[in-house]
Amino acid sequence: MSWRQGINVNNVSTIICGSHVFLGVGAIQKMEFIAEQLKSRGIDSVIVMTGKGAYAKTGAWDYVTKALDQQKIRYTLYNKVQPNPETHQVDEAVKIARDAGAKAVISIGGGSPIDAGKSVAILLEYPDKTCQDLYELKFPAEKAVPLVAINLTHGTGSEANRFAVVTIPEKGYKPAIAYDCIYPLYSIDDPALMIGLPANQTRYVSVDAVNHVVEAATTVLNNPFAITLGKEVVQLVAEYLPVAIREPKNLTARYFLAYAAMIAGTSFDNGLLHFTHALEHPLSGMKPELTHGLGLAVLLPAVIRAIYPACGAILADLLSAVAPGLTGDAAEAEKAAEGVRAWLKSVGITEKLGDVGFKESDVPQLVQLAFETPGLAGLLNSAPVELSKEIVEQIYRESF
Repeated sequence: MSWRQGINVNNVSTIICGSHVFLGVGAIQKMEFIAEQLKSRGIDSVIVMTGKGAYAKTGAWDYVTKALDQQKIRYTLYNKVQPNPETHQVDEAVKIARDAGAKAVISIGGGSPIDAGKSVAILLEYPDKTCQDLYELKFPAEKAVPLVAINLTHGTGSEANRFAVVTIPEKGYKPAIAYDCIYPLYSIDDPALMIGLPANQTRYVSVDAVNHVVEAATTVLNNPFAITLGKEVVQLVAEYLPVAIREPKNLTARYFLAYAAMIAGTSFDNGLLHFTHALEHPLSGMKPELTHGLGLAVLLPAVIRAIYPACGAILADLLSAVAPGLTGDAAEAEKAAEGVRAWLKSVGITEKLGDVGFKESDVPQLVQLAFETPGLAGLLNSAPVELSKEIVEQIYRESF
């Protein structure tokens, strides 16, 4: 049976494509055009949000500064964004940006600098609010200064969507927000900036993209657009991830992984997410050193097993490139989970929860965080099976 027969044609979907993305080798040269567009908007000062070193090592910084200098746009560098960025970093950057009179944000890096940049872009429009206010959903964000995203990884899709994630370390919360005002005005996906990604990071960011579409295609809000993009993402990652691991400087592999990640971001912008992301956020909320994509990979087989009976036809089609031979029958849940686990092993990911520092005694706290963290309720309630603390606990325990 085709998954199309299970689509509710009476469900009115909003198809969202909110950012202008430049994709391809050499796309970083579009910074000259972007700087011109910023200047035409009266922007004469920006803050640049990035991590410690990749912005310079990749060569992106040289293009950015040259373009800004040509337009006489002042720039202030904030290069302290860490993986799984925290609220106090964002607040610090906002203060620096305000002091510099910044009227726009440029983010250079993966999901962490882009998400931190989105947060700064909102808070520059709300001078009486803090980042913790933003991520505890204490006010609706309706405006933000313009954001430019220069993406250095192929995984998060944040350069193409309206989502952002920042950790509140004091509470162990890793909430997610989604606002139309934080679509990047322009984004750059240049594969030549990604050839220095280490093998493990290449694995983890690509698995992040796969998780995006597995969830987006199977939420209660799914639609044919999200599903169709999802199948393409899985096929591209299955084909090109092994090549990128083996040949890190292969620009064709990096191009198609960047494209896959970008359309995966669009897929979950339209279909949303559910269990894997909602349950991973407590993991890296408790252990910020845990790479997000690895946390997702640890949980994915158990999530597949839990949701397969409810959406087997979609998953059989979506996963055909990594778990062939599925028919969609509900009895195949275990086979589907094992197929995904075997694929993860084939690309070098074998870890389980115990391997990344968790104990089974942590499960009650993880379950509590999943249900208490602001912004995660919407993800949990989008799952294709009935939500309960028991099913969340089951997924965690099966991931050991």
